[in-house]
Amino acid sequence: MINWKQIATAISNATQIRFELAHAEPVSGGCINQCWRIDDGNGNRFFVKLNDVDKLKMFVAESAGLRLLASTQTIRVPEVITHGTTNQNAFLVLEYLDLRSHGNIRLLGEQLAALHHCHANQFGFDQSNTLGETLQRNEWTSDWIVFWREQRLGFQLDLAASKGYGGNIEKMGQQLLDRLPEFFENYTPKPSLLHGDLWGGNHACTANGEPVIFDPAPYYGDREADIAMTELFGGFGQEFYSSYSASWELDAGYAKRKILYNLYHILNHASLFGGGYVRQAEGMMRTLLQ
Repeated sequence: MINWKQIATAISNATQIRFELAHAEPVSGGCINQCWRIDDGNGNRFFVKLNDVDKLKMFVAESAGLRLLASTQTIRVPEVITHGTTNQNAFLVLEYLDLRSHGNIRLLGEQLAALHHCHANQFGFDQSNTLGETLQRNEWTSDWIVFWREQRLGFQLDLAASKGYGGNIEKMGQQLLDRLPEFFENYTPKPSLLHGDLWGGNHACTANGEPVIFDPAPYYGDREADIAMTELFGGFGQEFYSSYSASWELDAGYAKRKILYNLYHILNHASLFGGGYVRQAEGMMRTLLQ
């Protein structure tokens, strides 16, 4: 049973406006969390994510990521209201936005390029976060190839092996790790601020067409990793890519590296769901090793 009274108290404390729950309606928001729209009957509405109490760290990391993205003032994200735990749940309360799938996709390209122009001195982030429910390590590293080898591709290969997906994945994965420098000849990425999990389900638009991105797993990395994921499951139109390229053109080697970057996500899906994702990961590895 959800303790809405404790959550309402946390909202009141965070906003300094008394909030008493009048309505709570479950809404879609992914397969990991329970998601709710709540209101007090007086026009104050919020979006609430719920999970098990031991998942609080996941919400703390998401809050930090959203606040970092918001601080750049480049692209809109939901405002973080508060997070915490009740006796039954960990919770994250966000600004409620009335979102729809269609809007100014050209502006999304421009704003994402502006976000990617926010740089750090190294690759990584101040804390680890999650990709779905999978740990995503973000230890600060000066060398991008080392970062990708150890904290992205290597991490996922170890995870796949622990799930029983060794064999071809393990063998080809080791070959890829050994050959990573080949993919970065004449290309040195800058540490750009990334959304980190930018598939089609993690962007939408407000009623006036303003782009919004959410559910981030941010870190400073190669901007191509964000663009690659936009291509993985679709959901971004040609206007988006034209607009992004007009703001910041992609390197010619992106066409090959995008497979390398998306392999990280497909390996994660393989560990979580198995099945066709294992075969897809093997096919991507064969393509990369040719």
